[in-house]
Amino acid sequence: MAEAKHAPSSRAPGGRPRDASIDQAILDAVLDLLDEVGYARLTVEAVARRAGTTKPAVYRRWSTLPSLVFDALTARLGHLKPPATDCTICDLSDAIKLYVAAFQRMPPDALASLLADYGDDPRRRETFMAALFDPPRIAVGQALDAAIARSDLRDDVDRDLLLDLLASLVHYRALFGHAVTSDDEVEQAVHTLLRGVAVDYPKLVEISRKKDGDPQIHHRHRE
Repeated sequence: MAEAKHAPSSRAPGGRPRDASIDQAILDAVLDLLDEVGYARLTVEAVARRAGTTKPAVYRRWSTLPSLVFDALTARLGHLKPPATDCTICDLSDAIKLYVAAFQRMPPDALASLLADYGDDPRRRETFMAALFDPPRIAVGQALDAAIARSDLRDDVDRDLLLDLLASLVHYRALFGHAVTSDDEVEQAVHTLLRGVAVDYPKLVEISRKKDGDPQIHHRHRE
């Protein structure tokens, strides 16, 4: 497969500025069609028709359908920014939920097919991982680092192992699509891990209650 074009040229043949609105319309069309028909039934013709443009216009920007899908999925993840509230439970849960929701809108066959397509080339595989799998890890990692800076976690905690455990909630089920990860499961996982690595777990629960403004939220996790 030709190398994915992550930043289509801003100039059309002959030196004319390229219409950025068409680029965006194409990316939006890909995302809409992936949600509706999935990767296996996606075609450049359908993308062009949905975007209100032509196949040549699409191919001038992206040389292959996989490279187009790659950029569309990357754009979807790139717009996500989890909140930072100084609440370890809230921020870890929200970061994971945000990316779980985004990945659940991506057909599993798209991620698996792209990974297979990129997997035979170390450089392209690195590009795939950096664009699609690193954002959730970075978001969860930032929440962990903030928790460590606040001394919410024990000094002997293995930060990278904890990051792998939490980020896997997004990656494994998103890639293989064998089950849906619910918000409740995310919260259970966060609480289960924090029980073992928090300096003062009840204090973190109390902070999360105050942030949520509901004394009943997270109550069952203290049982």
